Amino acid sequence: MKKKLDIVIPVFNEEKISSLLRLLDQNVSTSFKVLLCFDSFDDNTLNFFDPKDFSFEIDLVLNEGKGVHSAIISGFKRSDADALLVYPADDLINTNIIDSMYKSFENGNHVVVASRFIRGGTMRGCPLLKNILVRCGSFSLYFLSCIPVMDASNGFRLFSRKLIDYVQIESKKGFTYSIELLVKARRLKLSISEIPAKWEERSYGSSNFKLFSWLNEYLKWYFYGLATFWLRKKSCSVKKSDKRYN
Repeated sequence: MKKKLDIVIPVFNEEKISSLLRLLDQNVSTSFKVLLCFDSFDDNTLNFFDPKDFSFEIDLVLNEGKGVHSAIISGFKRSDADALLVYPADDLINTNIIDSMYKSFENGNHVVVASRFIRGGTMRGCPLLKNILVRCGSFSLYFLSCIPVMDASNGFRLFSRKLIDYVQIESKKGFTYSIELLVKARRLKLSISEIPAKWEERSYGSSNFKLFSWLNEYLKWYFYGLATFWLRKKSCSVKKSDKRYN
């Protein structure tokens, strides 16, 4: 049976994955399926859980390439739900907002941002330089363009199936697809919302977030967002030839 929501989780040696899956089972009432996206069968994430322990379906998605970006795109290709949520494998504090994010999608939003920078959201333990860059980028994009959210860079985000099927994802690195889809949705004049979320620096293992390695890609879509407002840009790379969003 087709689920309402597909939760795409890129993983790499995630020893606490069972804890996250239990929290999803406990806290999410929306009908959902989890797509665990991994690089190879050597990934020990697969040893830390048993699918039979959970009430929802778990689909194992072998990455068509290598790395977190390719893993997420592989998950997008496998998904068949009306909404897709990319969820961090090390996030054990935000499963309780997933239903609210899906409700916002049902209310007509094509992108639902889990926002650290609106009332009720928090960001704790972030290294100083990364903190400054993330906040400056997000706040300046909000105040200098028409992007209607305060947190442009967070990879924890829900997208409509229509947006994923229509827009051509050009990004090649990390979580930069997320800001790309955000600014393209805005260029297409699609509805966008944000829900307060909490963020804490990972306290175990190593993070797959490589801000400085992906900075050029982030800047590309940052200026794309500015151009939408200041230069009145309207064109957008799409997968199909129809112009339903233009």
